[in-house]
Amino acid sequence: MVYTLPGVRLPTVPSVYKLGSNGASSHGDIRNPHLSFFLKNKSHSRKIFCGKTYESGSQSSTATASEKVLVPGNENDDSTSPTEQFEDPKIVSDNPEACQHEKEYRILGGVESSEMEHETEIEEEKNLVEESSSSDAIRGEDSISEQILDGDVNAKSEGTSDSTYKTISDETSRVRETVIRQPGIGQRIYEIDPLLSNHREHLDYRYGQYRRLRDSIDKNEGGLEKFSRGYEKLGFNRSETGITYREWAPGAKWAALIGDFNNWNPNADVMTRDEFGVWEIFLPNNVDGSPAIPHGSRVKIRMDTPSGMKDSIPAWIKFSVQAPGEIPYNGVYYDPPEEERYVFKHPRPKKPKSLRIYESHVGMSSKDPVINTYANFRDEVLPRIKRLGYNAVQIMAIQEHSYYASFGYHVTNFFAPSSRFGTPDELKSLIDKAHELDLVVLMDIVHSHASKNTLDGLNMFDGTDSCYFHSGPRGYHWMWDSRLFNYGQWEVLRYLLSNARWWLDEYKFDGFRFDGVTSMMYTHHGLQTEFTGNYNEYFGYATDVDAMVYLMLVNDLIHGLFPEAITVGEDVSGMPTFCIPVQDGGVGFDYRLHMAIADKWIEILKKRDEDWKMGDIIHTLTNRRWLEKCIAYAESHDQALVGDKTIAFWLMDKDMYEFMALDRPSTPLIDRGIALHKMIRLITMGLGGEGYLNFMGNEFGHPEWIDFPRGDQHLPGGAVIPGNNFSYDKCRRRFDLGDADYLRYRGMQEFDQAMQHLEEKYGFMTSEHQYISRKDEGDRIIVFERGDLVFVFNFHWSNSYSDYRVGCLKPGKYKVVLDSDDPLFGGFSRINHEAEYFTSEGLHDGRPRSFFIYAPSRTAVVYALAEDKVEPVDAEVSKMYVAD
Repeated sequence: MVYTLPGVRLPTVPSVYKLGSNGASSHGDIRNPHLSFFLKNKSHSRKIFCGKTYESGSQSSTATASEKVLVPGNENDDSTSPTEQFEDPKIVSDNPEACQHEKEYRILGGVESSEMEHETEIEEEKNLVEESSSSDAIRGEDSISEQILDGDVNAKSEGTSDSTYKTISDETSRVRETVIRQPGIGQRIYEIDPLLSNHREHLDYRYGQYRRLRDSIDKNEGGLEKFSRGYEKLGFNRSETGITYREWAPGAKWAALIGDFNNWNPNADVMTRDEFGVWEIFLPNNVDGSPAIPHGSRVKIRMDTPSGMKDSIPAWIKFSVQAPGEIPYNGVYYDPPEEERYVFKHPRPKKPKSLRIYESHVGMSSKDPVINTYANFRDEVLPRIKRLGYNAVQIMAIQEHSYYASFGYHVTNFFAPSSRFGTPDELKSLIDKAHELDLVVLMDIVHSHASKNTLDGLNMFDGTDSCYFHSGPRGYHWMWDSRLFNYGQWEVLRYLLSNARWWLDEYKFDGFRFDGVTSMMYTHHGLQTEFTGNYNEYFGYATDVDAMVYLMLVNDLIHGLFPEAITVGEDVSGMPTFCIPVQDGGVGFDYRLHMAIADKWIEILKKRDEDWKMGDIIHTLTNRRWLEKCIAYAESHDQALVGDKTIAFWLMDKDMYEFMALDRPSTPLIDRGIALHKMIRLITMGLGGEGYLNFMGNEFGHPEWIDFPRGDQHLPGGAVIPGNNFSYDKCRRRFDLGDADYLRYRGMQEFDQAMQHLEEKYGFMTSEHQYISRKDEGDRIIVFERGDLVFVFNFHWSNSYSDYRVGCLKPGKYKVVLDSDDPLFGGFSRINHEAEYFTSEGLHDGRPRSFFIYAPSRTAVVYALAEDKVEPVDAEVSKMYVAD
């Protein structure tokens, strides 16, 4: 999530598009040249085939009348607890007959409910699992005939490749045949963490709700696999005979499909409504066999709603574009001919055992002050990421968002990739190139909230505030100024689950970083709340069980259909069971972002060196739940935003502007900053988790913050927040600084690269062996073992130690494999890399053996056991990688 200051979110678009409003907002977007071909399309008229006309004759004030064809270039919260809805077959949105509806886009399936004593419920769950192991699972019409057994699912270990992932061409058909295994009993969490037994009533209730929902989906939707293909029923779907368009808008009283294809005539293609609020129209092919809606045409749905007439972008739109000089976006019918569609050529890479993530943003990935493209990112940035030694790229701001400065977090069109950077096919080409380079591609997905824009987003979609969201205050996030999903609404579940699957299946993303999960899990959204670790903070009335069940469902879906997929959850609260599999009673994420580490570094950097506590550093880095994996990072995009400071800026501040050239003298501030920058990153990777993350540019201490192009913001009270005249100068990444061999940034980049290759070679982040043998507050020394490596950190500002004894486990000869004081990394060459360190027997610092070293001030050195010949890992390792 994006913050400018701790706990303060970046302001959203100054003028939000509300019904009847005349507000305007200027966007400084530099238009993408790759989208210009869309502006050359011609409008098409078509014979009216269906629907009686709407007699009111009223026109929406927001209707688009341009003849150009454009393509890219109530006060109370009436929400019932969703879990109660699922248990009561009489409650179906606003239609009590829905439970008898047998269409594939059913609004809500009936769910039997009963009041059971705890012991009875657990026993029945056990019986159900035993029965399911010997009988067929409930299947959809496209399911295979054999159930995947638990053993089959678990047999595929992390870091190995499934035979079905050898090719990518038929992956979609294979996934459709997958049977997601039935839920277990969800009791293993009490073995993993006995303290959870004190909250068994809450946790068993949570798991019971998940079980009942899974059962309802199986009964009424043909299973979770079929349910997650909502995009094959809703939105636009083309067949051999024409195009079917369906939209769920229960609050609308009348609807018509309008666009370039029918000259925006609201009487041409009037839609019909079923009893569940699903509007539908079929558009037959033209006489010549061409589709009724040409590829690249603008489309919208016009609806008569309780709030008046309005034009909306279809909720399931696959592409959306802002016209030059216009504010709201336009939906685009994106259906290129077969010969123009990108075809994936490379299989997905194997799931890495050690996950090293390069967090990135396509738009700001150029060194020039422009909006970069998918194509340029593919050709210029991906080889850099590979060369640096990362094995995963996490891409932000993919889902379309109308306000660039929201960093992609105020999503308007959930199924559409951002048109600022290029076309959907160009994004596919980017992902395919990453796979060719053996890079896992994670998407920063936003299911925690949505933009409150009403013309180009989901807000007030059908004229009510409760279509996709909770109504009233519960549906509004006061800090983020955005709408909050109702995770207990059947169609919201269909929408979000289908959305997750869409990005994995259609675009071949390899997983997700779920944004804002803390906000989802609690009704207070984690705001103005201190999480102390007391379990009562996690399991009580403040916990949103419906959201928890959704998170369990989406993890179940992702891992069930794509066993190699990775899910990372952004949670600052430390929710127990977060990274435990769903069948064991957990939420199901693979990793939790260890957000406390970055906060701790900022806290420490505000202190004098003399006030740094080695024990405090160690505690923060190692304070994580057993068997729950974490992604550690010293800083992410949050710290790089204007209003905050990166670690490099905290350390060196304005000196970075004058003293980073190698041909001029350094300063004590620069020397200190470069040394500590390297040490902070290495100890974070060494002790912080089972994965590591870095935001692009931070590897070399990027000298400037991120400031999106923006105008002045006028607050309700009359105050004005000055803008930057829509400048892109600070919305880019100066990779040329890190590459320049005449600047000190180069040394930090080389060290980060060596650090990644060290982990690649030794896999220390996922080693089971970890032992902290020394944290000396006087010497400012930290010594620990991780895997087969011995790490020695000397944080003292002036003291260097000769013949310093460090403990170790294994006997033999040790050699230096990484040294932050290497001149290549901007150091002072105080360590002899040819030296050999022989162990001696005898207990030291709790270790059975030890050896003597030289530990210069402000250095980090890594030693490895030299069984044969150990070569130091440095930036030269990158030569083994092919840049292209």
